[in-house]
Amino acid sequence: MADKGVARDAGQASIARVLAAERVAREAVERARREVDEIAEGARAASRAVAERTERRIRAIVSAFERETASRVVAIDAEADRLDSPQPLNAQEMAALQRAVQSLARDLFGGAS
Repeated sequence: MADKGVARDAGQASIARVLAAERVAREAVERARREVDEIAEGARAASRAVAERTERRIRAIVSAFERETASRVVAIDAEADRLDSPQPLNAQEMAALQRAVQSLARDLFGGAS
């Protein structure tokens, strides 16, 4: 009977070691799951931060582009207005114009003017 008691004690000790090892393994798996969750959350936070920075940069670029475009449109409109308004001729330009008209009239109608 002593052998049976020793065998039973050895069996119970073996079961206890297996249960302890199983408990340690479960705890290790749970720690690993928590670590994975933390890593995943960190990655999501980093991804959100990159997306937010990218969005701010895009908005800044679009805003700068819109300001530059508006400025150019104002300059183009001002130039168009300037070109639409006839500029008065100075005396020298007026004399050259009159000579050109007289020359054209002579060429067209043949005569001395």
